[in-house]
Amino acid sequence: MATISRSELRERLGDPALTIVDVRPLAAFNGWRLEGEARGGHIPGAKAFPAAWLGIVDGPEVERLLHEKGLTAEREIVAYGYSDDDVAALSTRLEALGVGPVHVLVGGAQAWAADETLPLERLPNHDKLVNIEWLRQVLAGGRPEAAPAGRSLLFHVNFGVPEEYAEGHIPGALYLDTNWLEDPVDWNRRSPEAIEAALQGLGITHDTTVILYGRDTEGHANEKWPGRRAGQIAATRALMILRYAGVDDVRLLDGGYDWWVQGGNPLETIAREPAPVESFGVPVPLRPEVIVDIDEAKEIIADPAGAALVSVRTWREHIGDVSGYNYIGPAGRIKGDVWGNCGTDAYHMQHYRNVDNTMRAYPEIASNWDEAGITPDKWVAFYCGTGWRASETWFYAYLQGWQRIAVYDGGWFEWSQDPINNPIEVGLPEVPAGTDTA
Repeated sequence: MATISRSELRERLGDPALTIVDVRPLAAFNGWRLEGEARGGHIPGAKAFPAAWLGIVDGPEVERLLHEKGLTAEREIVAYGYSDDDVAALSTRLEALGVGPVHVLVGGAQAWAADETLPLERLPNHDKLVNIEWLRQVLAGGRPEAAPAGRSLLFHVNFGVPEEYAEGHIPGALYLDTNWLEDPVDWNRRSPEAIEAALQGLGITHDTTVILYGRDTEGHANEKWPGRRAGQIAATRALMILRYAGVDDVRLLDGGYDWWVQGGNPLETIAREPAPVESFGVPVPLRPEVIVDIDEAKEIIADPAGAALVSVRTWREHIGDVSGYNYIGPAGRIKGDVWGNCGTDAYHMQHYRNVDNTMRAYPEIASNWDEAGITPDKWVAFYCGTGWRASETWFYAYLQGWQRIAVYDGGWFEWSQDPINNPIEVGLPEVPAGTDTA
């Protein structure tokens, strides 16, 4: 295979004719030092395409992803990873598609990271998105990179399905029902007193490291309770409310239950009971700014230059073809919002996840947001129907270190109930050329 040296690549960073591809696991791309490298992160401008995808994704989807990431015949390509074998696997696939030759970075990721004069980029709060190997080590009593500083708890999260937890969960996990944090009347967060009581009952204090995960199963939006099929979204909803309440260290297991099982890791059926605590330790909510209500949502809409109310909903919801929920009648969008996409329906987030159900590479998320005018210098609040999908996107902005971000808790459910005082739009908005409405 052709090669390129570190000095040669450094001189070509930013070259518009060059595509750099990182074939390591996404956790390494984000910043985790999975092989003990000197520094974590990826080469600036690199695209993430884990070599493992070649074995789990069908041919047409692989071709689509390669094209989406700029790995095409018209471009020069440099690949790097932890091993030459991983790079060779991608190179072979590309050459079969008429793309190449691929130049391999001499020394790979480890050599680049070892040279402190060479730049690296990483997800600012990558340690809040944990990986399977990290969790395995923590559960075994180890002290991996970014280990919890003190007491930690692991939770299997879903919406009202304790039977799922009983069927099998990650060893040591407790059960967390989102109903304990949300009011079923409007699906907004419960009162501060109720949240505090729930957290104390679960044994959570403000300085507990809380690790959350969910289980995603097949389902459709017309089920009576389709939210029960969206475990990872439920986990981010709980995570956001815990952060709002005052928990300092909240983390999500990327890929959740499904990735744990696919990795051949054990499950247990032991029904573990939490040990309640007498005090949460700080006033609830410690971070009220994490959630905004309708008056603040209107303030955000009134300041399009300095703020954005982001609709994390499908295109069909956005234009008013459907409400997206079996319990919400009106269809449409909040006038003045910015469409942020989500996936195929109210319980799927394909636009923000990879083909393996992990978080999409964060530069791709940031780029999509930037094209829509959703930028970190603004006051950004995400909304959906009742806050679940909005919570997942809030978490991704939090991982990127955005400072003024929130979830509009009432969402479309609240807004649509009073169209006289809450302006609504239906139909096709003006969409910039090239916008993906899939």
